[in-house]
Amino acid sequence: MAGYGARIVGRVIVLLILIAALAGAGIVWFDYLNIIDAKGVLAPVYRFMGLIPRSQEETGDDEILSIDAERLAVRLEALELRNLELDRREAGIEQRQGEIEQMAGELEDRQKALDEREKSINAQTEDAENKQRNVEQFARYLNGMPPAQAVGIITAMNDQDAIDVLRMTERIAQAEGTTSIVSYWLSLMPAERAVELQRKMVGRPSGFN
Repeated sequence: MAGYGARIVGRVIVLLILIAALAGAGIVWFDYLNIIDAKGVLAPVYRFMGLIPRSQEETGDDEILSIDAERLAVRLEALELRNLELDRREAGIEQRQGEIEQMAGELEDRQKALDEREKSINAQTEDAENKQRNVEQFARYLNGMPPAQAVGIITAMNDQDAIDVLRMTERIAQAEGTTSIVSYWLSLMPAERAVELQRKMVGRPSGFN
């Protein structure tokens, strides 16, 4: 039994030594790969074995400055790209604003043209209404005077004015339910003048609505 126990103790010691050797080799390997920094612990072992201890390479000021400069360059490049994007957007906004201002100017010109046209139409309508009132008043004035005298005035008028007066006289008679005197006036006129006015009354539009 004592021999069996001694063998077990020997195997345990061997396993412990093997584990320690593997652990040491792992530390050396991880330190070599710079996964861990065990140079301070391994330096005495290297010296005991007659080897030169590995030292951690120190980062110089120039290298730190180089890294800072690289970071600064990256930031400056990002800012430059941002500025370019902002410039592009600003140019697009200015172009769109110019188009909107141009459209607004065109709309304003169109509105002015429409306003002028409306004023012109209103003026023409007002002129036509004034003319219609004047013709109506004149027709009633002629109806109130002796037919021969009225015919003399109508005969001396130009064709369009004479036609407007004759048509207005007929319109007044229809509105008031009386007999129109236009036929009698035409019968008192010279035959050629009466025929000419009758012919033009059929084909020529009225000077007012």
